Amino acid sequence: SSLCHNQTHRAVEILVVNNNSKDKTEDLIKACGVNYVLETTQGITPARNCGLAKARGKYILNADADTIYPKDWIEEMIKPLANSDKVAITYGIFSLIPTASTGRVTYYFYEWFAELSRFYNTKFKSQAVNVYGFNSGFRKEQGLQVDSFNHPPGTNEDGYLALKLTGKGFGKMHRVSGSNAIVWTTDRRIQIDGGLWKGTWKRFKRLFNF
Repeated sequence: SSLCHNQTHRAVEILVVNNNSKDKTEDLIKACGVNYVLETTQGITPARNCGLAKARGKYILNADADTIYPKDWIEEMIKPLANSDKVAITYGIFSLIPTASTGRVTYYFYEWFAELSRFYNTKFKSQAVNVYGFNSGFRKEQGLQVDSFNHPPGTNEDGYLALKLTGKGFGKMHRVSGSNAIVWTTDRRIQIDGGLWKGTWKRFKRLFNF
């Protein structure tokens, strides 16, 4: 619903991909009156590919259902793409919404660590590691030209798309870092990794390759 409250002068299409939800997601989508499609092949990559193929706009912004978007998010994410053909993909930063016992104060310090890791990735590894599918944008035509979100085993669909777009010569990755573009997302990815401490340790090992 936060996307519906965004403020922009641009025409916006909100397209929801229902990836075999077992709850009341489809009923809620219909009640809201937004466009939606059903993708029966389970998985994040088929779902994102479906949305990309069905969307009608020039620009594609990726958003997830468990994330809250500020009112200027659409405008802030599209502006760099609209203003420069040297930008291939935009990505933003985020804060975490606790769903378990970890409090916001603890996550505040975790987010500082995450910011340091993003700096390290940009300087010494690949900026693409910082690109997350729930907070990024690109041009539809260019996304289709690089085989959409498809990616090889051992990689992620979001960062790999960024590598394909830049590798094709469509431009650079652009970080949107303004405070009015910070999104809030649940900590489910950390919980899937075993909680804060196990999740942090896994990310630390990936960061320094050990």
